[in-house]
Amino acid sequence: MIELGANRYGKSAIRLVKIVREPGRDRIRDLTVAVALEGEFDAAHTAGDNSLVVATDTMKNTVYALAPEHLTGPIEAFGRVLAEHFLEFPQVEGATISLLEHRWSPLPTDGGPAPYAFLRTGDFTRTAVVAATGESLRVESGVEDLTVMKTTKSAFAGFPRDRYTTLREVDDRIMATKVSATWRYGAADLDWDEVFEGVLRTLLDVLAEHFSPSVQNSIWVMGRAILERHAAVEEIRMVLPNLHHWSVDLSPFGGENRDEIFVATTEPHGLIEATVRRAAG
Repeated sequence: MIELGANRYGKSAIRLVKIVREPGRDRIRDLTVAVALEGEFDAAHTAGDNSLVVATDTMKNTVYALAPEHLTGPIEAFGRVLAEHFLEFPQVEGATISLLEHRWSPLPTDGGPAPYAFLRTGDFTRTAVVAATGESLRVESGVEDLTVMKTTKSAFAGFPRDRYTTLREVDDRIMATKVSATWRYGAADLDWDEVFEGVLRTLLDVLAEHFSPSVQNSIWVMGRAILERHAAVEEIRMVLPNLHHWSVDLSPFGGENRDEIFVATTEPHGLIEATVRRAAG
């Protein structure tokens, strides 16, 4: 017997820019949105029957149509509005809305921040995922492309060695990574901006201050601190590539490297992933 397994469909990479007009200045909301629906769509696969299929073009247009009234605060709130809208279709059993917010800042000028000219900032991208069914609502927030570096207070030693091991043990090194972090909340109604800023501040403060014997340990120390300081967070998952910086041998050029000159590499890189969560019970 052959049967259809789990399936869903939707619209990805919906680009939305909203200019918020305020007295004397503008603000930019720049989002990439994805919509995914699950439900009674088996017939579209097995019988070519599209009578219950919400067109992906409709999904795209819905994002635009709801933005003027509902994209007024954090992306988590907008994602909830979209998810609950799509659940109004009786054949939709689950809706997942994924959002990225790209950051823009006013251009600095001699007279202060420009009110109508902007610079795309590349420090990080804010993310959110809202997944809703008729019985549940799950909200996650996060960051992507948060590139950070510690020039000291990091080490890597005590690892096993075999005939293929060439890496030297070091008790002080550069640690650089591009953080992707996603944290899940236990409640569906929060001050999303306040919690987001608090979690991000904790992550950066702990990363800056603690001594790191490994990237693995850094994930644990940062994740534990976030859960201890922010009761709304149930778990946090982090993905940290180890962006290596290798010391350059200057002796062929008659020089001496006093721990100052490095070559930055992005490939190949180590990739460390872990989830830190509250224990059940």
